[in-house]
Amino acid sequence: MKTLFKIIPVMVIAILLLSAFTTTENKAVKCLIQMTNYTGEGAYVIVSLMNPSGDYEETLYVQGKDSEWFSEIPEWWKFYGKYRPNIDAISSATISGGERTVTVLQIPTDKVDKGYSLRFETSVEDQDYYAADIQFELTTENLKSKKEGKGFIRYIRMLLQ
Repeated sequence: MKTLFKIIPVMVIAILLLSAFTTTENKAVKCLIQMTNYTGEGAYVIVSLMNPSGDYEETLYVQGKDSEWFSEIPEWWKFYGKYRPNIDAISSATISGGERTVTVLQIPTDKVDKGYSLRFETSVEDQDYYAADIQFELTTENLKSKKEGKGFIRYIRMLLQ
């Protein structure tokens, strides 16, 4: 019986340590963003993972590095402004009208086909803001498809790696 009391705490500590180092696997998905032919400044594009309730879960990509303009993306700012995670590894420069860019999004595999969605949010200085320029359900099929935008994004094309 004394041995059992010695083993149980060791097992609990071992389980806690193992669960602390468990990481979520990500799926690399190449994403081409083609902008419409608008005139003016470069667009800020935010790609977010939305949970099944429609709330922000995680920021996957930020196109636009100047943080002074982040508050001009009001829906995302309500989420990001509270937590301010480091976005250095997932941000890049803005692109202007008619241009395109390709980036690799790291999609958490445990969120695919579980009711989550991807939202592409766009904003251009002194012009419009589109909270859901593109939004679609995060399914395996949608991760290899083309989606049309409603604002500054003409379309995006997703390609599994």
